[in-house]
Amino acid sequence: MGRILELKDDMVNLEYSEFHFFDDILSDLKATPADIEIPVPRYFLQEQEKEMAHRDRLLAESSASQGRSEQKGPRDELLLSTEDAIRLIQIHERARQGRLRASFMQEIRRREEREKRAATRKGPSMDKECAAVIVQKVWRGFSARKLVKKERELELIFLGMAPPPLPSNPRHTAQAIAAKVEAARQALQMQHEQEYQHALVAVKEKLKQTEGVDMKETMQEEIRQWFLEVRDSTGKFPEYPDEEDGGSASIFKAKDPAELEKEMLEGQEGGDKGKKEKKKEKAEKKEKDKGKKGKTPEQAQEGFKMTESQFVPDIVSASKLYTDVWQRRDESDNLRQAYDVETVKEEKRLEVEAELRVHVDTLMQEELDNLQMAVERDKGKKGKKGGKSGKKGKKSKKGKKNAKKGKKKGEKDLTPDRTPESLFKELVAEGVIVDYPRVRLHDYVGEYSYLGTTLRQANIEPMPSMSDVRRVITEYTILPLGSQAVHEKAPHVKSVLLVGPEGVGKRMLVNAMCTETGATLFDLTPENICGKYPGKKGLEMLLHLVYKVGKLYAPSVIYMQNAEKTFLKKIPKTDLSDPKRLKKDLPRLIKKLSQEDRILLVGTSQLPFDSDVKALTAVYQKVILLPRPDYASRYVLWRSLIQQYGGRLTPAFDLSSLAKVSDGYTPGHIKMAVTQVLSERRAAQQHKKPLVTAEFVAPLARIDPIYREEEEAFKSWYSKTPMGKKREKATSGETDETETKGKSGKDKKKGKK
Repeated sequence: MGRILELKDDMVNLEYSEFHFFDDILSDLKATPADIEIPVPRYFLQEQEKEMAHRDRLLAESSASQGRSEQKGPRDELLLSTEDAIRLIQIHERARQGRLRASFMQEIRRREEREKRAATRKGPSMDKECAAVIVQKVWRGFSARKLVKKERELELIFLGMAPPPLPSNPRHTAQAIAAKVEAARQALQMQHEQEYQHALVAVKEKLKQTEGVDMKETMQEEIRQWFLEVRDSTGKFPEYPDEEDGGSASIFKAKDPAELEKEMLEGQEGGDKGKKEKKKEKAEKKEKDKGKKGKTPEQAQEGFKMTESQFVPDIVSASKLYTDVWQRRDESDNLRQAYDVETVKEEKRLEVEAELRVHVDTLMQEELDNLQMAVERDKGKKGKKGGKSGKKGKKSKKGKKNAKKGKKKGEKDLTPDRTPESLFKELVAEGVIVDYPRVRLHDYVGEYSYLGTTLRQANIEPMPSMSDVRRVITEYTILPLGSQAVHEKAPHVKSVLLVGPEGVGKRMLVNAMCTETGATLFDLTPENICGKYPGKKGLEMLLHLVYKVGKLYAPSVIYMQNAEKTFLKKIPKTDLSDPKRLKKDLPRLIKKLSQEDRILLVGTSQLPFDSDVKALTAVYQKVILLPRPDYASRYVLWRSLIQQYGGRLTPAFDLSSLAKVSDGYTPGHIKMAVTQVLSERRAAQQHKKPLVTAEFVAPLARIDPIYREEEEAFKSWYSKTPMGKKREKATSGETDETETKGKSGKDKKKGKK
């Protein structure tokens, strides 16, 4: 995951675009868009289960207590009186009896009509053989048509042009069986994990008891032997390595005593050599600078260089571990896939050795001091103990200075005596921490764009598809927020701005980010925090609480709806929410976010034209322009939404025409039309009266679409952002190069003639 994010950052710096189109590569590789869709790892939510349960419990408790306090006044107004209740029951009972009586009378009339027809009917006019032939003819035609219809449906299902029929029992579906198998596998994994964690503790204790004494004695013998070897070679006992250098562990990585002598001699001569080397380096730098000045612009200009990866060494080490340990390992006897005892012993043996080495170092340090004192006593010299203590004192002073520096850099905690639960409940009571509907990213339905590369080759900047938006949201928000290891090393994205017209799914994407990562949602919308935490100190306290609780209940998403209002050029008089309240403090909050803090600021805007572009883009690091759905996305949207709200799509239902007619409408508009048509009553009538395309046209006609002029306005605004300006410069440079090449080619042809 981390390497994908690094490559994404390099591609953005190379192409100056947040979106990349791979349709030409897909056609060359004969692959589908599903092959390059980045899946969201499921372990994000599995690792957050306990934290999410604790957070949801706190949210429910605080919201319930707040709800009880808000319920004021008697509830008798909602109840009916006894007389009204009796009258209502009587009305419904009389209506029921009337319907029954009408159905009885209708059945009686039908019976009388059948009797009249039977009385007036004449005798049979044909013989039995002719009647049997007619019945056979009708039945064979009916059965043949039924068989042909069934075969046609199977053929369409096989070709993928019709959905397969749903099974009678939902438990027998492939999805239900897969979910059952996955649940059983997760339970087994949890059991194995508990056994493994228990074994880590038990094996370590056993190793301490059985091998600890032998390890300690062998380490002491090795260190004593080292004392004697160094004394024999140098004539004096060595200085014991510090804990910072690894203690006695660094001794056995060192070289032989003879080589140590050489290094000591080289160290004494290093002062003279160092001066000469510095002079050489300065001379080399001067020569390099001269060489750079002498180079032509074409020689000086180098190609694009990728940034150094933080994840490749980890990938290489993990690959090496796999090839060395697991690739040729025979696991045929380990059917349960339980932990390997020998591997655990090897790991824990190193830990036990490291713990014992600390204790051995203290003992051997004292033994070395005693030996040095005895030697000095024999020689009649003073001990060097005072010098050592002086050094230690210097180190401690340095440590104190560093500690003081750290205190100066650290921020003052405004709530040192309060528990995280109380801070969380306070923010819930103030409406800053809010709950969100559980929406998955794959619910943001949309198809892939197959013309992106073609349009870019024609110097036309294409609008991204909804599939491209899903990919970018995964790369910039979900993958870094979901994993602490990835967030600490990947390119740091602190803030994201989602821009687009009303109904394109901005808030849905925010909910999907929180759902996929199990994040805590803080709502700092100007309308939401209006009147809360007043004054300068109150605002400071609010941002402190958001930052502190966001770190404690990470991952966290800070949401700002209508983000452009904070940076408006002119505030309307009717707006009483004080939208510029966070204008100065928001950049400070962004600057405070470090690589270890899994906190992300997400803003949404549908009128970015009214704001100061420079100030807005200074706060929001990434700007993502959300498009209107194209024809393919509208087709998929209509189909999924109709089925989601209980609609049945028959072969006569013309989805293609409906997707064509709804050009210019956003997913929000389409959802509104579907909910208006597919009421409970209409959904129940489908077996008698199937859905027709024309039913969805009337609700759409009452909604104003997003016209192309508005989309062009969003495009022109995006071209004023830093990324948009870079992209325009890059494309204009490419066009100039192609024009100059074309002109030079024409001149050459003329010269040849």
